[in-house]
Amino acid sequence: MVLKMYDFAYEEEIKDRSYESIFIGEKESVTKQITSEDVVTFASITDDKNPLHLDDRFAQKSIFKKRIVHGMLSGSLISAVLGTKLPGINTIYMSQNLKFLAPAYMGDILTATVEVIEKKDEKKILILHTMVTNQFNEKLVEGQAVVKKL
Repeated sequence: MVLKMYDFAYEEEIKDRSYESIFIGEKESVTKQITSEDVVTFASITDDKNPLHLDDRFAQKSIFKKRIVHGMLSGSLISAVLGTKLPGINTIYMSQNLKFLAPAYMGDILTATVEVIEKKDEKKILILHTMVTNQFNEKLVEGQAVVKKL
């Protein structure tokens, strides 16, 4: 399926799964390399202009020694999985908790993975374990999401 919205074309397959076809233990993920441009755009959209994300000289004096990616930018990749792969379109994001375990840096390749851990059939609710890792398979973000499948 190719969707054209505004000036944005999404050419990967976007899944529209029925609640009944989703099973406990099922996993899906998305992977994205994070660029400095991504971080600057995220800062502009959210108005989070913390120099730790945007200023090389400032970040060099921090405990990280270089700029880090916004934690919520890393965490937001989870939403991409939920809305396009598992459960896919017609999913309502109800809640999310996140633990930020380690920073992501410019150039890191992040993979957000969700796994179905519980189903509540009466309301078509799914409980999902959520995680973001880097190219070294280090856990950066971990949590749990609750979604409703329409």
